[in-house]
Amino acid sequence: MIFSDHKYIAFETIVTREVRRFSRIWLQTLVPPAITIGLYFVIFGNLVGRRIGEMGGFQYMEFIIPGLIMMSVIQNSYSNVVSSFFSQKFQKTIEELLVAPIPNYVILSGLIVGGMCRGLAVGAIVTAMSLLFADLHIQYPVITILVILLTSIVFSLAGFINAVFANSFDDISIVPTFILTPLIYLGGVFYSIQLLPTFWQIISKLNPIFYMVNAFRYGILGVSDVDVTWAFIMLVFFIIALYVGCIWLLRSGKGIRT
Repeated sequence: MIFSDHKYIAFETIVTREVRRFSRIWLQTLVPPAITIGLYFVIFGNLVGRRIGEMGGFQYMEFIIPGLIMMSVIQNSYSNVVSSFFSQKFQKTIEELLVAPIPNYVILSGLIVGGMCRGLAVGAIVTAMSLLFADLHIQYPVITILVILLTSIVFSLAGFINAVFANSFDDISIVPTFILTPLIYLGGVFYSIQLLPTFWQIISKLNPIFYMVNAFRYGILGVSDVDVTWAFIMLVFFIIALYVGCIWLLRSGKGIRT
């Protein structure tokens, strides 16, 4: 078994703590992201979408919904782990956890699942809101679920790495503001890359989020600008690479122990 009894109890405790942490202040953690995405629906979907008409063979509102759902999952999975772990590091409580007889992979798994819970919770709220604006029918449910779960894992792991190297609360906002947000907006959330010149199509294909958004859109609408196989290959690669990096950071104590 991966988790023996005491390891499972430790894992369950960490996950429960993470879920309680964001659900206790749900007016700050779950509602604002949903409202923000709701404004995207109104402004881009309804107002701008009426002028644009169709994109990729679908009404503009239907086209952007998968990308907006994915955006909410990415941002909230990332922010939950980065804020939670940095707070523990700042308060020195993580050191108590590291000296306990708990394997590093159990600690990391608990944090990642906690981040996934918040990301998927916001994603579910946004999905429910989207039904008020469009009548969606998921074409490939298995692909849809796999993509959103794997993407949530990737950005939860990325949030952990950001938290390890952050030295202040300002540092945990640098990556989401200057790296993550631009990558999301350039990831084909609001447009099909078929509309771009050849050069910018090539640039867009260097953005990993572009593949995740398109794979998720394929699962819901059945259309994609790229082969979804590449999206799954990329997701698995990033999960393995980031997981190995996170475990190494936990074992070495780099950026954690002072």
